[in-house]
Amino acid sequence: MHAFVVPAEGGTPRQVSSGDYQHGGQVYGGGAVTWTADGTELVLAARRGENPEWNARETDLFAFTVASGAVRRLTERFGPDQTPAVSPDGRFIAYVGYDDRKQGYQNTLLYVMNRDGSGSRAISTAMDRSVSSPIWSADSRSVFVSVDDRGNTKVARVALDGSSRVVARDLGSGSSAYSGGSFSVARDGSVAYTLSTTSIPSEVAVVPAAPASTPAADAPPAGRVLTALNADLLAGRTLGTVEEIWYESSKDKRRVQGWIIKPPGFSPTRKYPLILEIHGGPFANYGDRFDEEKQVMAAGGSVVLYTNPRGSTSYGEEFGNLIHHAYPGDDYYDLNSGVDAVIAKGYIDERNLFVTGGSGGGVLTAWMIGQTDRFRAALAFYPVINWESFALTSDMAPSAVNNWFPGFPWDHRDNYAQRSLLSVVKNVKTPTLIMTGEEDYRTPMSESEQYYKALKMRGVESVLVRVPEEPHGIRRRPSHEAAKLTTLAGWFAQHQAVVP
Repeated sequence: MHAFVVPAEGGTPRQVSSGDYQHGGQVYGGGAVTWTADGTELVLAARRGENPEWNARETDLFAFTVASGAVRRLTERFGPDQTPAVSPDGRFIAYVGYDDRKQGYQNTLLYVMNRDGSGSRAISTAMDRSVSSPIWSADSRSVFVSVDDRGNTKVARVALDGSSRVVARDLGSGSSAYSGGSFSVARDGSVAYTLSTTSIPSEVAVVPAAPASTPAADAPPAGRVLTALNADLLAGRTLGTVEEIWYESSKDKRRVQGWIIKPPGFSPTRKYPLILEIHGGPFANYGDRFDEEKQVMAAGGSVVLYTNPRGSTSYGEEFGNLIHHAYPGDDYYDLNSGVDAVIAKGYIDERNLFVTGGSGGGVLTAWMIGQTDRFRAALAFYPVINWESFALTSDMAPSAVNNWFPGFPWDHRDNYAQRSLLSVVKNVKTPTLIMTGEEDYRTPMSESEQYYKALKMRGVESVLVRVPEEPHGIRRRPSHEAAKLTTLAGWFAQHQAVVP
């Protein structure tokens, strides 16, 4: 992948970067190509180090002279440096990254350096949160970034001295409870962004610039919504209400955050089935954002619980790294305690508990039913089952070996084996459906096949659904994405106990 320039009035693209290396968006989290203020150089991330295919997270920033293609290296350390942004006055470059300690999770920090690459310093360390998408203020005195905090995506303004304040909240992509969304900054400091809440799929909102006298501790103003893109879609539908919940893990009393979606027409005097839906990643976070799939599950008459167990992002580096070289593992206690906390509210039919999740959520679905038989049925979407085969077949194999495990599988057999889902398959009694795309290179079909055949040979009721032409996530075709929900609804309905 290379960087090209095209005349603004149109014409023939001209390649600026060169060499047998990956540049720009195709590198790990590389981000966009950006111009220097004087228009003479392009600044971008690239994997131009030693053995770039093996060191997938190792990226640096380079400046390419537009006229000649001459290249200057701006950063040089082991770890990702990415998403450069040049200050309007041309003096500084902001970017995000970290010194890679080969951990499962590390906070991505905001850095600022001089244009020539000197004087680099991290300015977001006090936040104890990962940041992304740096955008300079018009006066070149601060940088706006996106930051996830306790399941809510926010825009923070970080001054060059490291002080910061949140200026907008409720960013989202509009289709799932995962973090996401985008924003832009006007010359006067006002922020436009994609807003999502538990009841708003996605709209464009704006917040005015915060006065310089505003204390950093003050909450940001609510965004003024400018669009009504989904009003007609929602006009004839009743959404399930969403309730935030905090509870203690039975493992170590850590507080865990989650959300409950109640079916439309919910009555606290009735008993409802419960679906535990687990996020993937595993280094990601769910939050108070609109989620169409979970709303459909709730519309079918079930209470839906989704949580951020240990390993989730947006709670600081220590919490995110609790599953370092230990996933899956103690996250079971966090998830199971969430189920107990909802049952304690008195409106759950304990005979009708179900569990599902995709990718890392599929891993934890299989892990849950290997630890307990309390669930009536399970559906694991595109899971990893055998870490040893995953480490040698997945498209992210180098990152897995380098950051999720202590080394190669043949050197650390015990670590791989004790975390394998095959290590607990002998305990599984729960009827289980596995659904995976045939073009999934992240969690290859061979993983699902191993689990399906292991369950069948043990006599556990099981089904394998192979979805043609689908990569990881099963959303290339809308009909296939819809089939995820109809398959889940049918499988759980088939195994639901009749409530007298």
